[in-house]
Amino acid sequence: MNSLLQASKEWTSDVVAGWNKFWFTPSEPHTLSLIRILAGAMLLYTHLVWSNDLIAFLGPDSWIPGEAARELQQGSYAWSHLWYIGSPGVLWAQHIVVLIIMAMLMVGLFSRVTSVLACLITISYCHRLEGALFGLDQVNAMLATYLMIGPSGAVYSVDRWLAKRKAGGSLAPPVATTNGNIAIRLIQVHMCVIYLFGGISKMRGEMWWDGTAVWYAVSNLEYQSLDMTWLVRYPWVIATLSHVTVFWETFYCFLVWPRATRPIVLALAACVHGGIALFLGMITFGVAMIIGNAAFLPSSWVENALASLIKRWNAPLSAETTTPSRRLPKQSV
Repeated sequence: MNSLLQASKEWTSDVVAGWNKFWFTPSEPHTLSLIRILAGAMLLYTHLVWSNDLIAFLGPDSWIPGEAARELQQGSYAWSHLWYIGSPGVLWAQHIVVLIIMAMLMVGLFSRVTSVLACLITISYCHRLEGALFGLDQVNAMLATYLMIGPSGAVYSVDRWLAKRKAGGSLAPPVATTNGNIAIRLIQVHMCVIYLFGGISKMRGEMWWDGTAVWYAVSNLEYQSLDMTWLVRYPWVIATLSHVTVFWETFYCFLVWPRATRPIVLALAACVHGGIALFLGMITFGVAMIIGNAAFLPSSWVENALASLIKRWNAPLSAETTTPSRRLPKQSV
């Protein structure tokens, strides 16, 4: 009995230690900052698209009136400042401010403040546009929520550049933080939940079992951006793509954590969402999901990859400025 109690205590202690290590181990901010740039750019683009016909989307006589949006949200804690804006002039004024905030988040200017504002604004727009939302809007809101938790502007940001300039050009490397790790872990766990339920819902449909699901996707003219109907000549390719997709999505939450299988899982994520972006016309959704998968990239890898990219970018410029000019030899008179 004593040995059983001792084993239970040790098991509980290991579980608690593993939980604390997973959530509360400080991590460097490079991955989170990369996601800030990419997700901030997607938020800016999404709101710019609404600018094409802002009054039709959000005006007093919009396709989904404010009263209807409030009715759809009854019984929930949803709220939107856009419910109470009736003047087109005021609507445009606040929308311009929103675009500025999204741009500031993307470049990392006052990122601790703009990340919170971007999250609140994104959710507020979603509550106003209830009934006209897609997967992209949900992913945008998810990423914006977690970006405000960690130091997303610690590197690759105007904030970092201003701090370095204020310090006279010398600034200590960014420190690893617990809240930065929590933000990344939340994105990772959320991605696992999305894929798990997505895979389970797919397995409820017969087309994923008989291997024809990919064919029905690429042959749907409503979503078709590139003609892939030639795949009908290769049914085995269609079946393979269908079964691999549903297997990958269902078991993503198990296979993405081990180091041995993570590169394969992330490569499949890039292929699946890249295919959605290129062939099914959902470019923004495909890109947004790839951004979410970037949370599994180690900060050290992101730092080294971007440093190498910057070094290659600057190499031709430095070569041009340092190469001595060739002068003709002086001729004797």
